[in-house]
Amino acid sequence: MPGSSAPSPERLQEVIALVRAHIEQRYRIPVRLIDVPAPFVGDLDGEEIWVDYEQSPEIIAFNLAHLFGHTVQWNLLGQAPEIGDKAPGSYSEADLDEVRRYERDASRYGLELLHELGIRDLDAWLSEFSASDIAYLVHFYRTGEKVDHRGFWHSGLPGLAALPIPPFSPKRLKLRSSGVVS
Repeated sequence: MPGSSAPSPERLQEVIALVRAHIEQRYRIPVRLIDVPAPFVGDLDGEEIWVDYEQSPEIIAFNLAHLFGHTVQWNLLGQAPEIGDKAPGSYSEADLDEVRRYERDASRYGLELLHELGIRDLDAWLSEFSASDIAYLVHFYRTGEKVDHRGFWHSGLPGLAALPIPPFSPKRLKLRSSGVVS
Protein backbone atom coordinates (compact mmCIF):
# COMPACT_ATOMS: atom_id res chain seq x y z
CA MET A 1 0.00 0.00 0.00
CA PRO A 2 1.15 3.55 -0.56
CA GLY A 3 1.99 5.77 2.35
CA SER A 4 4.37 5.88 5.23
CA SER A 5 1.84 4.34 7.62
CA ALA A 6 2.04 0.87 6.01
CA PRO A 7 3.09 -1.70 8.61
CA SER A 8 5.57 -4.45 7.78
CA PRO A 9 4.22 -7.84 6.66
CA GLU A 10 5.68 -9.35 9.84
CA ARG A 11 3.79 -6.87 12.03
CA LEU A 12 0.61 -7.56 10.09
CA GLN A 13 0.97 -11.33 10.53
CA GLU A 14 1.32 -10.77 14.28
CA VAL A 15 -1.75 -8.52 14.32
CA ILE A 16 -3.79 -10.99 12.24
CA ALA A 17 -3.13 -13.76 14.77
CA LEU A 18 -3.98 -11.51 17.75
CA VAL A 19 -7.13 -10.05 16.16
CA ARG A 20 -8.41 -13.42 14.96
CA ALA A 21 -7.98 -14.98 18.40
CA HIS A 22 -9.63 -11.99 20.09
CA ILE A 23 -12.65 -12.01 17.75
CA GLU A 24 -13.12 -15.74 18.30
CA GLN A 25 -12.55 -15.77 22.08
CA ARG A 26 -14.05 -12.47 23.25
CA TYR A 27 -16.88 -12.12 20.74
CA ARG A 28 -17.47 -15.80 19.92
CA ILE A 29 -17.33 -15.12 16.19
CA PRO A 30 -15.50 -17.78 14.16
CA VAL A 31 -12.99 -16.36 11.69
CA ARG A 32 -12.34 -18.59 8.70
CA LEU A 33 -9.29 -18.07 6.50
CA ILE A 34 -10.60 -19.76 3.36
CA ASP A 35 -10.70 -19.44 -0.42
CA VAL A 36 -13.43 -16.79 -0.73
CA PRO A 37 -15.01 -16.95 -4.21
CA ALA A 38 -13.85 -14.18 -6.54
CA PRO A 39 -14.37 -11.30 -6.87
CA PHE A 40 -14.71 -11.05 -3.08
CA VAL A 41 -11.77 -10.99 -0.65
CA GLY A 42 -13.89 -11.45 2.47
CA ASP A 43 -17.44 -12.09 3.56
CA LEU A 44 -19.65 -12.24 6.63
CA ASP A 45 -23.08 -13.38 7.64
CA GLY A 46 -23.49 -11.77 11.07
CA GLU A 47 -22.28 -14.87 12.88
CA GLU A 48 -19.02 -15.72 11.09
CA ILE A 49 -16.31 -13.85 9.20
CA TRP A 50 -14.48 -15.27 6.16
CA VAL A 51 -11.28 -13.80 4.78
CA ASP A 52 -9.50 -15.03 1.66
CA TYR A 53 -6.19 -16.57 2.72
CA GLU A 54 -4.69 -15.87 -0.72
CA GLN A 55 -4.68 -12.12 -0.08
CA SER A 56 -1.74 -10.09 1.21
CA PRO A 57 -1.32 -9.68 4.98
CA GLU A 58 -2.43 -6.07 4.53
CA ILE A 59 -5.75 -7.03 2.91
CA ILE A 60 -6.33 -9.80 5.47
CA ALA A 61 -5.62 -7.50 8.44
CA PHE A 62 -7.86 -4.73 7.11
CA ASN A 63 -10.67 -7.16 6.31
CA LEU A 64 -10.53 -8.77 9.75
CA ALA A 65 -10.98 -5.41 11.46
CA HIS A 66 -13.44 -3.99 8.92
CA LEU A 67 -15.65 -7.10 8.60
CA PHE A 68 -15.74 -7.34 12.38
CA GLY A 69 -17.09 -3.78 12.34
CA HIS A 70 -19.78 -4.76 9.84
CA THR A 71 -20.63 -7.77 12.01
CA VAL A 72 -21.21 -5.41 14.94
CA GLN A 73 -23.38 -3.15 12.75
CA TRP A 74 -25.47 -6.01 11.38
CA ASN A 75 -26.11 -7.46 14.82
CA LEU A 76 -27.04 -4.09 16.30
CA LEU A 77 -29.52 -3.58 13.44
CA GLY A 78 -30.77 -7.15 13.68
CA GLN A 79 -30.53 -7.39 9.90
CA ALA A 80 -28.13 -7.05 7.03
CA PRO A 81 -28.45 -3.53 5.64
CA GLU A 82 -29.48 -2.85 2.08
CA ILE A 83 -26.81 -0.18 1.52
CA GLY A 84 -24.99 -2.10 -1.23
CA ASP A 85 -28.05 -3.57 -2.91
CA LYS A 86 -28.69 -0.92 -5.58
CA ALA A 87 -27.32 -1.11 -9.09
CA PRO A 88 -24.24 1.03 -9.73
CA GLY A 89 -25.21 4.41 -11.16
CA SER A 90 -28.47 4.57 -9.22
CA TYR A 91 -27.06 5.99 -5.96
CA SER A 92 -28.05 9.51 -4.99
CA GLU A 93 -25.64 11.78 -3.10
CA ALA A 94 -27.66 11.04 0.05
CA ASP A 95 -27.18 7.31 -0.59
CA LEU A 96 -23.44 7.83 -1.04
CA ASP A 97 -23.28 9.82 2.20
CA GLU A 98 -24.93 6.85 3.93
CA VAL A 99 -22.36 4.49 2.35
CA ARG A 100 -19.52 6.72 3.59
CA ARG A 101 -20.88 6.81 7.14
CA TYR A 102 -21.64 3.09 7.24
CA GLU A 103 -18.21 2.10 5.93
CA ARG A 104 -16.38 4.59 8.16
CA ASP A 105 -18.24 3.31 11.23
CA ALA A 106 -17.32 -0.30 10.39
CA SER A 107 -13.65 0.73 10.40
CA ARG A 108 -14.16 2.72 13.61
CA TYR A 109 -15.42 -0.46 15.34
CA GLY A 110 -12.41 -2.25 13.86
CA LEU A 111 -10.13 0.41 15.31
CA GLU A 112 -11.69 -0.09 18.74
CA LEU A 113 -11.07 -3.82 18.35
CA LEU A 114 -7.37 -3.09 17.77
CA HIS A 115 -7.32 -0.77 20.78
CA GLU A 116 -8.85 -3.50 22.97
CA LEU A 117 -5.72 -5.48 22.19
CA GLY A 118 -3.42 -2.53 22.93
CA ILE A 119 -2.63 -2.14 19.23
CA ARG A 120 -2.26 1.58 18.60
CA ASP A 121 0.53 1.70 16.04
CA LEU A 122 -1.87 0.94 13.17
CA ASP A 123 -4.28 3.86 13.66
CA ALA A 124 -2.98 5.92 10.72
CA TRP A 125 -2.75 2.88 8.45
CA LEU A 126 -6.30 1.73 9.22
CA SER A 127 -7.62 5.28 8.74
CA GLU A 128 -5.90 5.63 5.36
CA PHE A 129 -6.91 2.15 4.21
CA SER A 130 -10.51 2.85 5.23
CA ALA A 131 -10.53 6.16 3.35
CA SER A 132 -9.22 4.51 0.17
CA ASP A 133 -11.77 1.71 0.50
CA ILE A 134 -14.60 4.22 0.92
CA ALA A 135 -13.40 6.29 -2.05
CA TYR A 136 -13.27 3.12 -4.15
CA LEU A 137 -16.79 2.09 -3.11
CA VAL A 138 -18.22 5.53 -3.88
CA HIS A 139 -16.52 5.40 -7.29
CA PHE A 140 -17.92 1.91 -7.90
CA TYR A 141 -21.45 2.84 -6.79
CA ARG A 142 -21.36 5.89 -9.06
CA THR A 143 -19.86 4.23 -12.14
CA GLY A 144 -19.90 0.43 -11.81
CA GLU A 145 -16.18 0.50 -12.61
CA LYS A 146 -13.97 -1.84 -10.55
CA VAL A 147 -10.50 -0.41 -10.12
CA ASP A 148 -7.67 -0.89 -7.65
CA HIS A 149 -8.56 0.90 -4.40
CA ARG A 150 -4.89 1.87 -3.98
CA GLY A 151 -5.45 4.50 -6.65
CA PHE A 152 -7.57 6.33 -4.06
CA TRP A 153 -4.92 6.14 -1.30
CA HIS A 154 -3.87 9.38 0.41
CA SER A 155 -1.42 9.61 3.29
CA GLY A 156 -1.68 12.02 6.17
CA LEU A 157 -5.47 12.06 6.36
CA PRO A 158 -7.22 12.82 9.65
CA GLY A 159 -7.42 9.67 11.74
CA LEU A 160 -10.56 7.77 12.56
CA ALA A 161 -11.94 7.96 16.07
CA ALA A 162 -12.52 4.53 17.60
CA LEU A 163 -16.19 3.69 18.14
CA PRO A 164 -16.97 1.81 21.37
CA ILE A 165 -18.28 -1.70 20.69
CA PRO A 166 -21.65 -2.17 22.38
CA PRO A 167 -22.71 -5.59 23.63
CA PHE A 168 -24.24 -7.76 20.91
CA SER A 169 -25.03 -11.41 20.27
CA PRO A 170 -23.82 -12.70 16.92
CA LYS A 171 -26.49 -14.29 14.77
CA ARG A 172 -26.58 -15.40 11.14
CA LEU A 173 -28.31 -12.88 8.88
CA LYS A 174 -27.08 -13.37 5.29
CA LEU A 175 -23.94 -13.50 3.21
CA ARG A 176 -22.58 -10.16 2.09
CA SER A 177 -21.56 -11.73 -1.21
CA SER A 178 -25.21 -11.62 -2.25
CA GLY A 179 -24.52 -7.88 -2.72
CA VAL A 180 -22.85 -6.16 -5.65
CA VAL A 181 -19.38 -5.05 -4.57
CA SER A 182 -16.11 -6.80 -3.95
